[in-house]
Amino acid sequence: MKRKWWHEKVAYQIYPKSFKDSNGDGIGDLPGIISKLDYLQELGIEILWISPIYCSPLADQGYDISDYYGIDPRFGTMEDMEVLIAEAKKRGIHILMDLVVNHCSDEHIWFQKACQDPDGKYGKYFYIEDVKEEPPCNWRSYFGGGVWDKLPGHPDKYYLHVFHKKQPDLNWENPELREEVYKMVNWWLEKGISGFRIDAIINIKKTDEWKSYPADREDGLCDIQNMLEEANGIGEFLGELRDRCFDPYNAFTVGEVFNEKENELEDYIGDHGYFSTKFDFDPVVWGKSSKGWYDMPVIHPDAYRDCLYKTQTEMEGKGFVANIIENHDEPRGVSHYLNTEDVANPKYSLKAKKMLATLMFSLKGLPFLYQGQEIGMENVPFTSIDQIDDIHTIDQYQVALDAGFSEEEALQVIRRFSRDNSRTPFQWDASTEAGFTNGSPWLAVNPNYPTINLESQRQDPDSLYSYYRKLIALRKNPEYKETMVYGIFEPIEEKEHNLISFHRKGDDQTLLIILNYQKETRTFTLPHPCKKVLLSNVDMSNFDPEQISLKLEGYQAVIFEV
Repeated sequence: MKRKWWHEKVAYQIYPKSFKDSNGDGIGDLPGIISKLDYLQELGIEILWISPIYCSPLADQGYDISDYYGIDPRFGTMEDMEVLIAEAKKRGIHILMDLVVNHCSDEHIWFQKACQDPDGKYGKYFYIEDVKEEPPCNWRSYFGGGVWDKLPGHPDKYYLHVFHKKQPDLNWENPELREEVYKMVNWWLEKGISGFRIDAIINIKKTDEWKSYPADREDGLCDIQNMLEEANGIGEFLGELRDRCFDPYNAFTVGEVFNEKENELEDYIGDHGYFSTKFDFDPVVWGKSSKGWYDMPVIHPDAYRDCLYKTQTEMEGKGFVANIIENHDEPRGVSHYLNTEDVANPKYSLKAKKMLATLMFSLKGLPFLYQGQEIGMENVPFTSIDQIDDIHTIDQYQVALDAGFSEEEALQVIRRFSRDNSRTPFQWDASTEAGFTNGSPWLAVNPNYPTINLESQRQDPDSLYSYYRKLIALRKNPEYKETMVYGIFEPIEEKEHNLISFHRKGDDQTLLIILNYQKETRTFTLPHPCKKVLLSNVDMSNFDPEQISLKLEGYQAVIFEV
């Protein structure tokens, strides 16, 4: 594996609408981000992914783009964007934009012109079919309902949208469309950004025909994954995108890829892969059900471990994955991957959160934090569907009701999985609205902000925030960086219940990582003498390097040099 400029970095995702509001309108913005660059530098961030800030009607919170070359006035101006790029550069921070090119907004000029003349140039930028007795196929949209809707102004024609009906799919089979995409991508790279996070990219390749599959719900529709499993040839598009845009600029790219086919990992993240890296979504897709969220179990520690071990083993020698515990599309990691009762218990909460952080940073790959993760922000105790903004959550609430669940049961389902869990405003301090805004926030602040906020943790050496800084410092420490970043991953205990333990092996150095993934204590037999404790979430000042039996507290995590 060739070494790249980004391998030793630490990355961070900002959801702009919820990060920091500078003008009191209740919406986070670019000046707000600029005002917090010193904070991000203090934390140790070197790559910053900004979720969409393009012009958008916000049907899907900015992932429905009406102008790829414009900054939405809600977030600021292009001049603000240029200041952000320049100020970040001064602090050694690389800026990534969100690249959303499976679809655009129905308010984009391309789609407007396609509606005016479906048979003309811009009609071929989309998938438009003549209306017959039934829609062309029975695929279900990611946000519910069928993927085909009547083309505005043309009751005799359908257009395809695999997401929201205001997000028409772009036709990547059309070379003219691809040229427009490449021109836009290179325009942003010329502006000084360092790369992109690439949204929903696996969907750009459809099957050669509109094939229906057996229905899996009473709506008569099928999971769109059926089509994606049969679609072939996406590499032609992704390879062209890489060669025309990413490689000439030495750009960093991270793909949102849930379902590459077997033995394709190296095609995506190898030395000449389509992208620099891809997020490790194995834990995210674990337990997914075509029936909906109500049929999904919460992942347990052994399953989480097995997912991580699988990815770590598969990528060895091929490339780097990007390691996450949460993002803007998922619930909060500490609420999802930890026992909720233990997270609510002061006896275990902080140790458990530090254990999860230790695991993330000890794995091979690029650590990718999401805003608020570093202070342990948690899921929201929603009490009504009226508190929800997210279209996907609203759909899944209805899916649960249609399956026979009561309103309270359906609400319990969405509390676990709602994307709005991670979209509530960043909790800066204990002042009104958590210091996010002087106005009324677009989405209500999590009510636990008086106790979970940055200000209360920033000067506390025992806080979760301080612990994240220690993990980042360890990864950058010249004495251990080679092993922390590039060391081979070698699992030790692969089947021990609620235990994760593995080596990271460099050429002349070995680290041992042990995590007791439960509140009960346990005894662990060390596989060899341990030279030094590099970091632990409990006091180990009395550790004897000669001992071979280690009593682990509940949720204890430790990184040894051996």
